[in-house]
Amino acid sequence: MASLSLNLSSLHHTSTNPLILRCTPLNLRTPSQKPFSIRSQAAPVLSQDDLKKLAADKAVESVKSGMILGLGTGSTAAFVVDKIGQLLSTGQLSNIVGIPTSKRTQEQAASLNIPLSTLDLHPRIDLAIDGADEVDPNLDLVKGRGGALLREKMVEAASSSFIVVADESKLVSGLGGSGLAMPVEVVQFCWKYNLIRLQGLFKELGCEAKLRLVGDGSEKPYVTDNGNYIVDLYFKNPIKDGFGAGKEISALEGVVEHGLFLGMATSVIIAGKTGIEAMTK
Repeated sequence: MASLSLNLSSLHHTSTNPLILRCTPLNLRTPSQKPFSIRSQAAPVLSQDDLKKLAADKAVESVKSGMILGLGTGSTAAFVVDKIGQLLSTGQLSNIVGIPTSKRTQEQAASLNIPLSTLDLHPRIDLAIDGADEVDPNLDLVKGRGGALLREKMVEAASSSFIVVADESKLVSGLGGSGLAMPVEVVQFCWKYNLIRLQGLFKELGCEAKLRLVGDGSEKPYVTDNGNYIVDLYFKNPIKDGFGAGKEISALEGVVEHGLFLGMATSVIIAGKTGIEAMTK
């Protein structure tokens, strides 16, 4: 029987071109056999978690021993934290200090014996790695659907480099274009007043504002690690001016932070079904 060798080395290079998994056929032809197509049976079907893990593994290649690292929050960032913990346990990394962006990440990192500290003690961070909910062509982001937008923005703003990891479903032509939530963290005091004002800011974009609830049918408001509420904005049309929108949101009294992460990412690693693409400005 003809044998196949799967070439995965292309997953570990630094080119900005998309990486493609290729199967190399060996001894496929015999006088009595007709050639058959490898394309139809080559690449395995990758789940969304598989794609997130590929992007996370690629990003962790930038981590060096002795670094102060910002550890992101969310499903993709969790793969990053897992990988760092694995490399520390095998001695491939050492002297890492992690600055977690949420209680959830703190607990995960601690369970993996990753040394942790705070932004107070390490105000200069070498590298932050985190996921994103939306990525536009300018590498501007929507983040915070996991509820950690304030701490994420503080840690990532203090980082010399900020690598974003995501799967291809997060790519949008304009921020807000997915139709999913763009979060705004607000104080609990008179939250409904700010919800109405936020919706009014973007009336022309067909914006709908909703208080985030705990979920599972509960009417209890979601409370962030900082003791605040989140108002989620849903846009029917993408935001035309992200920087202008961010300034208008931040100008409202009682708004703590918004989920527009503008001009912050130094590179974005996107995993798709054809491979990995690294995008930089």
